[in-house]
Amino acid sequence: MDRLHLSQHISRQFNSEIEDVRRQVLAMGGLVEEQIAAALHVLVGRDAAAGKVIADREQQINAAELAIDERCAFILARRQPAASDLRLVLAVMKMLADLERIGDEAKRIARIAEGLVGEEGGSDITAALAELGGHARGMLRGALDAFARLDEHLALDVMHRDRRLDATYRDLSRVLVARMQESPEQIPVELDRLWCARSIERIGDRCKNLCEFVLYLVRGKDVRHSGLAKSDASRE
Repeated sequence: MDRLHLSQHISRQFNSEIEDVRRQVLAMGGLVEEQIAAALHVLVGRDAAAGKVIADREQQINAAELAIDERCAFILARRQPAASDLRLVLAVMKMLADLERIGDEAKRIARIAEGLVGEEGGSDITAALAELGGHARGMLRGALDAFARLDEHLALDVMHRDRRLDATYRDLSRVLVARMQESPEQIPVELDRLWCARSIERIGDRCKNLCEFVLYLVRGKDVRHSGLAKSDASRE
């Protein structure tokens, strides 16, 4: 963080406030990653008991979002930050929404997966869902690491991984649609698996958003919709 001078202020209190925001975002990200892991345990490990833990953790995630957002609003109002400090606060406020929505997707996966615990799926489907979930969880971990280290190369690498996740999702979708066509009586079950896969794919999209905010922090430019991040990722 020092390369952007985010810890060099006349006020030690301001230094502490900025650093606290960073730590709180990473702690919230850790909770969200645990939420993904628990949801995958229900979906792939067929353990419905994790549902209660997921519900409790969601309350922690929501509380963290509100607390960090309030802290950012305080810093904007009282400190009137500029340059890299202002970019950090603005980026964090946008990242909070994506982190919270990743948690929501994880909860949705777990809720749907609870109804699939007793259903036969086949080792190929289980393996594909596990692979898809592993991609998404790895992307979140990488995005948080890129934010912690302000590492634009890692951020670009994580964004590049979204292509692999999308390809895995498309392959799994085709398999599930084919199974529905072959066995119409299994449509409700296979459709639920498809919705779970779709939620995992959306988690990957949210992780990509997080990395775009890291690039904004490092470069001072909003790369969303610009094609800049996409072209950089293609060269990685």
